[in-house]
Amino acid sequence: MFQVGLEVLVDDESYSFAGKRIGYLSNQASTGRSLSHGRILLQQKYGDRLTCLFSPQHGFFSEKQDNMIESDHSLDELTGLPVFSLYGEHRRPTAEMFDRLDVLLIDLVDVGTRVYTFLYTMAYCLEVAAALGKKVVVLDRPNPIGGEKIEGNILREDCRSFVGLYPIPMRHGLTFAELALLINTEFGIGAQLEVVKLRGWRRHMHFRDCGFPWITPSPNMPTPETALVYPGQVIWEGTNVSEGRGTTLPFEFVGAPYWRHEQMLKKIGETNLPGCFLRPIVFQPTSGKWAGESCHGFQIHVTDRETYLSYRTSLAMLQAAMLLYPGDFRYKEPPYEYEFERLPMDLILGDTDIRVQLENGRPVQHIEETWQSELQAFDRTRAKYFLY
Repeated sequence: MFQVGLEVLVDDESYSFAGKRIGYLSNQASTGRSLSHGRILLQQKYGDRLTCLFSPQHGFFSEKQDNMIESDHSLDELTGLPVFSLYGEHRRPTAEMFDRLDVLLIDLVDVGTRVYTFLYTMAYCLEVAAALGKKVVVLDRPNPIGGEKIEGNILREDCRSFVGLYPIPMRHGLTFAELALLINTEFGIGAQLEVVKLRGWRRHMHFRDCGFPWITPSPNMPTPETALVYPGQVIWEGTNVSEGRGTTLPFEFVGAPYWRHEQMLKKIGETNLPGCFLRPIVFQPTSGKWAGESCHGFQIHVTDRETYLSYRTSLAMLQAAMLLYPGDFRYKEPPYEYEFERLPMDLILGDTDIRVQLENGRPVQHIEETWQSELQAFDRTRAKYFLY
């Protein structure tokens, strides 16, 4: 039977943390199969030794819609515990916050993409724990888009930000606990780290294979299918093209008023895009970019998840929009994720040179060739941290 780390910990009496005070980093998606939230299950097990809660970007209830929309500290009505926001005045926990705990349990739903900020909240917690001599225990959850495939370029040092702190590819193919082990060791954090493994998960499995309820970990990640397209579709956040926010299918929808279906399809067709069908649509976002205006674009239908290349697909569309509509296409201006000078697109892509090559019309598959050796090196490194 499939179990997430939270369930394994609650069921296993060996995880007693005798006499230790416990903090819990989570959000609304941090539940067991029963849909009971982790903080309730942990309070039932540990009583008043559960002393505080922490929340990542988008707030404890995933209610904050976009980047740089902060959450305040609060009091959880259900448990009576303080909730410290790690996406507000602080993105890194303070010593005062950690004074309340001896062990921090981290239990977050990741989506398998470099720019998803939950993994950097985890990394900051590891850094502070290492400095203060606290223990971190990561309660593992599956990578919803599988643990086999990786894709994309490795982040460059000059593109580091809160959407990319480490040289990893856009699609990393690791579970959250595996990510923690890799980051803690490869980048010299050295925190006292333990993981509670999944039961019944294999690397080939996507979220739908687990038979586990999906709860949106952030407002625009409504389904596991959203997560599958996200490693590519997130790049639209750095442009004036709608990534489908304000629709029922964010990231699966993409477009702008100035796109034209046949022109785009002809240009995109110069790149081999396996495993998907780009279905022409018109949509009107109710909020965000182009709210209330008709956007011409596409819904990405993934027809074969094993061959689908999310990053390649979105780069091909991005290049088509750049080259076909130079008078209309625009990059988003800073700020983006607390970076006030650098171009958001460069932070998302993780390599300024990739943007330049796209602008110059270099074929996407030729650009891909330039990062294959580094991607293969990462593949060898990540294998050292496989738990499954």
